[in-house]
Amino acid sequence: MKENGKTNGSLDEQEKIFSAVELIMKKRDGHALTREEIRFFVFEFHQNKIPDYQMTALLMAIYLKGMAREEIFNLTMAFMDTGKVSDLSFLGMHTADKHSTGGVGDKISIPLAPLVASCGVAVPMISGRGLGHTGGTLDKLESIPNLRTSLSTQEVYDQLSKIHVVITGANADIAPVDKRVYSLRDVTGTTSSLPLIASSIMSKKLSEGTDSLLLDVKAGKGAFLHDMEATKKLAETLVSAGKAAGRNAIAIITNMDQPLGRTVGNWLEMRESIDILNGKGPKDVRELVIVQCALMLLLAGRVKTYQEGRAMAELKIENREGFEKFKQMIAAQGGSLTYIDAPDSYPEPKHALPVLSDRDGWIQSIDAFEVGLINNKLGGGRETLDSKIDFKAGLIFHLKVGDQVKTGDALVTLFTDGTDPDYLTERTQNVFTIVSEPVEPPPLIDSIIFDGSSIPWEEYVKTSP
Repeated sequence: MKENGKTNGSLDEQEKIFSAVELIMKKRDGHALTREEIRFFVFEFHQNKIPDYQMTALLMAIYLKGMAREEIFNLTMAFMDTGKVSDLSFLGMHTADKHSTGGVGDKISIPLAPLVASCGVAVPMISGRGLGHTGGTLDKLESIPNLRTSLSTQEVYDQLSKIHVVITGANADIAPVDKRVYSLRDVTGTTSSLPLIASSIMSKKLSEGTDSLLLDVKAGKGAFLHDMEATKKLAETLVSAGKAAGRNAIAIITNMDQPLGRTVGNWLEMRESIDILNGKGPKDVRELVIVQCALMLLLAGRVKTYQEGRAMAELKIENREGFEKFKQMIAAQGGSLTYIDAPDSYPEPKHALPVLSDRDGWIQSIDAFEVGLINNKLGGGRETLDSKIDFKAGLIFHLKVGDQVKTGDALVTLFTDGTDPDYLTERTQNVFTIVSEPVEPPPLIDSIIFDGSSIPWEEYVKTSP
């Protein structure tokens, strides 16, 4: 176990030379803040020497005036340095992580982390919970009885040493000031600020100490950002911050206009993840898992080409080494393997309601944002941080965009242990747009982002050896 970097928001004496009010006014007037000014403000706030209302004022100034990339990087590093930064060299192996900006039905991290670890790359993955219309990796994992997702730093190191993979929530050692800052952003209308999004994500990811980082930035109705231009700008900013911190970092832009896979809901998505690692499951989820595994192996230096990475990922699924690593991770974090080995034995929900099509045609679109809200109504998501989750609640989609449908066909089935979901039938039907002409499914991946360049995904695949 090794750690480095300043901790607890410490400042050198020569850095304590600024006025909080003057820095707020400087950013309010559209000027760039220096590294020293940013560190002063963040560390003094972390030590409660700058009050919430002054931090809120700075956040609003950043929201209105933006930040240059150098400022974003300095803000990211200041956030990171309020906690501990891991040094994973004690593992003696390649390390990598992945971050998704979140979406509906996005369970990719769950099969991906153990699959990458089975290929010889250690994966210390810090994940989050669902809030709003998006699901959370930790909530999905906790549908497994007794599984722990709040591990101490030492427990993370111990597990990495033994099985080379862990998925856990951020503990108090990881960029602690970010949690306070986010709580202020959440109640002051500044959550959508690109510099603040980027610094929040990257401060935690860089704290993990991995050599490389893959960023899955979602675009579409079910994503945090709907607009493609804004999505690409965020991806470029995240990659730039990773590169500036000395990490191998790239991003892919992936489609979130319709739910990913066939399931939305905690246990349902765990079940789909189990299927993927057993060589089954929907094509879109399988493809994204294999693509992201290949890219992580390439970034970490485990393979020399993307195609070599794909071949290794496919082999580890075929020979079930990825699944065995998944089981090791579940067991190491205290989870029961009963439902991993026999998923059909998981308790059935009280209600299962098929929602039928009222017309013939082809499915043109599925409103992923609305699907996420319906999942919340079923009990499968959080409308507040204190909401209790029904792990069995969710939706199974029988048809996706591009599929032909006839009147009376089941579009989707709703599951819940709560109130009979019949009241959601019309609302659920309305998430489907059905047209009279055939429809082509949308591409799964739009592009790949390197530092300073963007390449269409199809072009990247064609030109990769």
